[in-house]
Amino acid sequence: MTLHMARGQFVAGDTDQLGPASVTVEPRHDLSMLRVDRIARHLVVFMPAPDDLRRLIEDARTDLPDLAPLHVVQRVMSINPDSVLAIAQKHKFDAAHPQGDGFVACLMLNAAGLAALKTGTLDASDPPAAMLAGQHERPAGIYVWAVYARRRLAGGVSLVFDRLSSPTYRGVDFYARAATPEGADLLTTLGFTVRKTGCVDLYHFARGPKTEAAPLYDSHKPGGAGTSVAVARNLEDLSRVIALRAAVYMAEQACPYEEEFDGNDLSATHLIGYVGDEPAGCLRIRFFADFAKIERLAVRAEFRNTRLAFALVRAGIELARVKGYRRLYGHAQKRLVGFWSRFGFRIFDGAQELVFSDFDYVEMLMEAEPHPQAIGLGADPYVIIRPEGRWHRAGTLDRSRSRAVTRPSVDRTVAAR
Repeated sequence: MTLHMARGQFVAGDTDQLGPASVTVEPRHDLSMLRVDRIARHLVVFMPAPDDLRRLIEDARTDLPDLAPLHVVQRVMSINPDSVLAIAQKHKFDAAHPQGDGFVACLMLNAAGLAALKTGTLDASDPPAAMLAGQHERPAGIYVWAVYARRRLAGGVSLVFDRLSSPTYRGVDFYARAATPEGADLLTTLGFTVRKTGCVDLYHFARGPKTEAAPLYDSHKPGGAGTSVAVARNLEDLSRVIALRAAVYMAEQACPYEEEFDGNDLSATHLIGYVGDEPAGCLRIRFFADFAKIERLAVRAEFRNTRLAFALVRAGIELARVKGYRRLYGHAQKRLVGFWSRFGFRIFDGAQELVFSDFDYVEMLMEAEPHPQAIGLGADPYVIIRPEGRWHRAGTLDRSRSRAVTRPSVDRTVAAR
């Protein structure tokens, strides 16, 4: 088989010798950083029963005619039942009569199988049993054999990969092939790196020890690649924000200075979006009694072919939710209502239209789920005194707790009396 993707599906196939990794785009949904708990609210994965497996293979063959024969898939599952997992929408799932809407199939390769994969001698259409690892054997590599996941089911791929993180599979690398641009885009989106080979490219995802991902609003690391976001923390950061908004709003939209810099910048939280180490966009958040206002989203023209605007908005929503806000409010330019709708904002009943700085706007509102780590009364007091957006790691005042209580200024005053 060869890796295909058609209307949201792909299938994986044969390989050659691994070559050097090529430069790829920054993954938008890196497997190591996906919040599978969110995806699990809508999808479930499970081992398909024989009849369900037969139906799924038949359905998939309509779009993917080069799928391995059913008896080959059954033989692979007999060696390792974890090789095929079905995906279903949670609201339709019936545990008494489970039926999948899609599936992910993998070949659990032993050392011989992985070597054959890398040299191009593995027959993925009929893999030899001698090259497959059993259910309780640690494989040398996991080959993404086939994926059939239409539209919303695509998120189930990450649930399957997360399930393959038990002690037996933890740290085992994934491999796949793409025979269509859509399949290649999906793999790079998930964080796979393409390795050039003699004929078709082999995609590789290295799985190291699982580490806690940085929050969306604190993802920037100097020297890193791709898009990232950080909270503005000092005057130099605020200068970056001013420069970015001057370039976008004053230069491009002819907004007067006193209207763009409206007196609210020193009472707000600012996010800066980076492409590599270059400041490329920003977002402002102001906090009120029972809602937070998302505003002043700006991305430099030369970086609008990235997904930085999406990263900034998602980071702003996440930061507000961590601070305990569930209602996010904004004024959307009418031409951009569709953009804001992607994040869950809607024009609510009674929403007013308004005009300022020569553009027409409408009120929009997003009502978010409570954040599981929302900061409130009863939280660790050291968390509350950490820098804005750095609540997830110890700060300067945390480290000062190791010093003895000396009250130096008070004790000096008392001693002088």
